Amino acid sequence: QVQLVESGGGLVQAGGSVRLSCAASGGTFSSFYMGWFRQAPGKEREFVAGISWSGGSRDYTDSVKGRFTISRDNAKKTVYLQMNSLKPEDTAIYYCAAKSTFRRMALVGTNEYAYWGQGTQVTVSS
Repeated sequence: QVQLVESGGGLVQAGGSVRLSCAASGGTFSSFYMGWFRQAPGKEREFVAGISWSGGSRDYTDSVKGRFTISRDNAKKTVYLQMNSLKPEDTAIYYCAAKSTFRRMALVGTNEYAYWGQGTQVTVSS
């Protein structure tokens, strides 16, 4: 059974930075495509960033390109989301997700992932 646990959320001022972590247990982390999603109140869960099993392919939604960076450490079974230049519209619950695949193509749909974390709240104040 694969478990994902996010951490690092909190309250930050606009323009600030936060780094989220997602630690995995169970399964073979090095074979997972890992994604970060977010869900704001009243909105659907949306893809934010994803990274292939080797880290060689990274994908971002347009609204975070140049501000967010996804990375992974397979030895630590952890994926990170570095978020810089935060804006109030980045406020949401952030979830990490995993799918066992060696595909490098971005997985942007929620239904493409088998495993989900419980989420961590990020609030950006103006």
